[in-house]
Amino acid sequence: MVTNHLQLEAKINGIQGRFILDTGASNSCVGTNMIDHFKIDAMASDTKASGAGATDMETQQSKNNSLEMGPWKTNKFHLVLFDLIHVNTALVQHNAKEVHGIIGADILQKGKAIIDYHRNVLYLKKVKK
Repeated sequence: MVTNHLQLEAKINGIQGRFILDTGASNSCVGTNMIDHFKIDAMASDTKASGAGATDMETQQSKNNSLEMGPWKTNKFHLVLFDLIHVNTALVQHNAKEVHGIIGADILQKGKAIIDYHRNVLYLKKVKK
């Protein structure tokens, strides 16, 4: 990808989406405009979000969603929801596709992730049942 972000496909609540992998993002996020698309039950949050190019953004949260990335799955996926317009604007300016959200360090830690930048692949350890 032109921005050097790994872009990946994942399913939230059984619905396919496009995401960027951001090791600097504490939490995984979805744009507020995707709440209906992913059938997310959003709740108010007092937390403000900040990221590259944007600060003090209003957020919502959602708990216990399902997330699938290839064979890796979890049903305890918590999300932060906020307006991702600044992220998608930057992606489009770099001739990259817009995304539905961001996979952050929370999932990387939970999945004991290994990122192979040379092959552009994310490996996650299967969750034991």
